[in-house]
Amino acid sequence: MLKARDIMKKNVTTVTPETSVEELGRLLIEKDISGAPVTDKSGRLVGIVTENDLISQNKQFHIPTVLRIFDALIPLDTDSKVEAEIRRMAASTVGEICTRDVITVDEDTSLPEIASVMVDKKIHLLPVLRGDDLVGIIGKRDIIRGTTGAS
Repeated sequence: MLKARDIMKKNVTTVTPETSVEELGRLLIEKDISGAPVTDKSGRLVGIVTENDLISQNKQFHIPTVLRIFDALIPLDTDSKVEAEIRRMAASTVGEICTRDVITVDEDTSLPEIASVMVDKKIHLLPVLRGDDLVGIIGKRDIIRGTTGAS
């Protein structure tokens, strides 16, 4: 049975929390990748950032400020979700848009387990760790390649 070590990309492109959003966009295009692990200065995994994070910065966002009920106008307070979304849309660095709660697998995780995690958690990139060390990354194409035997 195939495992993470058999299908992962070992040459992982990473970014830091200080990487600009503009620089990230160029990197994703130049390297033809859909995202990258975010590492600190010591190389420890601290997050992951994807194309979706960049795209979400450009979406339209409507903030209702009042609610009309039976001809009465009720002001609405801005909740923390709205504030977080506004900060994310105005972000200028990877650290401001990346996901910090990263789901990872280890080198011995089986292909069916990897596929299940991706589907169940609705994620597209899985960093592969050996202990605390980032040793690879698995994307959707790697899963397809592993199940079809394509190189």
